[in-house]
Amino acid sequence: MAKRLTVADLRALKGERQLTMLRVTTMDEAAAAERAGIDLVSVPPELLCRPDYRDVAPSLFSIPGMDYFDVGTSEDFIRWSFRMLQHGADAVYCSASYATIRAMADEAVPVIGHVGLVPSRRTWTGGFKAVGKTADSAMAIWEAVQALEAAGAFGAEIEVVPVEVAQAISERTSLFMLSMGAGAGCDVQYLFADDILGANRGHMPRHSKVYRDFAGEYDRLQKERIAAFEEYRLDVEAGRFPADEHVLKMDPAELDLFRQRLG
Repeated sequence: MAKRLTVADLRALKGERQLTMLRVTTMDEAAAAERAGIDLVSVPPELLCRPDYRDVAPSLFSIPGMDYFDVGTSEDFIRWSFRMLQHGADAVYCSASYATIRAMADEAVPVIGHVGLVPSRRTWTGGFKAVGKTADSAMAIWEAVQALEAAGAFGAEIEVVPVEVAQAISERTSLFMLSMGAGAGCDVQYLFADDILGANRGHMPRHSKVYRDFAGEYDRLQKERIAAFEEYRLDVEAGRFPADEHVLKMDPAELDLFRQRLG
């Protein structure tokens, strides 16, 4: 089993090599990420809080996150982050205000912020599309990274930003940079497990790569499920189920006695 990375380890690895990160949402995915040697995972809080999570994912640097409107104020975030750390989180994701990030950092909570395309704030940048394609937009991302540094975050997800911009920023910041569609100039490559597995049926992000066809496998399994249920129904209707091997038989003498008592 690999040693679980710490924040100090990640800082020391900045610029040394590319690490891998996945968004996992199930215990099976977490277990697979552990076995595959993935370095970091983003996890739903409810998954991290399961008592058996660390049994299947002992070495995964695990980062729970919630949208700020689901948590609340800075004080709410501090309480939430403490609970996450108590359940074994290695850091927390937060896209809330710099003041909220600073409040958590002041309590020694390792915080990862978010720049570029931030889904919860997409209306300010024009929806689900690339950010940083102009000099002004790229400078705004750089300023956001500097603000995260000043607030005490130790890392930031940088999403759907031109590779040149992401690399230039990563080279100039002490933050550990998690690239989602921002190229190899950052410190971590981050993808969703569902995308890698081909489990999604809708639009696939350009930055994702599909390695398996789970959607097709789910379709095949559903056909098999329907066929099995239909075969069961037909067996019941034809009297083929239950058969002798599926039921318990009574001793004949005991059966006779029972029938006598029934009258």
